[in-house]
Amino acid sequence: MNKTKRYYLFALAELTVLVLLDQLSKYAAVLYLKNQSGIILIPGIFELYYLENRGAAWGLLENARFFFLITAVILTGLIFFYYRKLPLEHHWNLSRFLMIMLASGAVGNAIDRFLHGYVIDFLYFSAINFPVFNVADCYVTLSIALFLFFYRKEVYEWIRN
Repeated sequence: MNKTKRYYLFALAELTVLVLLDQLSKYAAVLYLKNQSGIILIPGIFELYYLENRGAAWGLLENARFFFLITAVILTGLIFFYYRKLPLEHHWNLSRFLMIMLASGAVGNAIDRFLHGYVIDFLYFSAINFPVFNVADCYVTLSIALFLFFYRKEVYEWIRN
């Protein structure tokens, strides 16, 4: 098997595993948290709390299901378009992984919107009243934060010019 096919198969495997973890966590949330008062893990700080989110964070764009589905499809398509453009050298592996992580978050939440019409959220930082979120949201946030951290010099130069 050539190097290009190996990278694509590995990407597909990563995407599959990450989306599966997201969907399994949401299944567990439905099974153990739905119609319950929540589970306090760290009093006053963090809890598991079931929420059916029909919008984005803080309920923004509520009931814009098709907008979010179309955005996820476009975003995932763009990610794979640029993924294919990356050179095959090892020092691009972090970029590849972050792109797959971002795509996994988009796909995970898109699956929820497609199947249910809402996203299943269950992670809640009560200490700061942060919006309830899920594993796919973590993928998106972490991939962007890590990209900005590891490529801050390049991002700064891009913004400056």
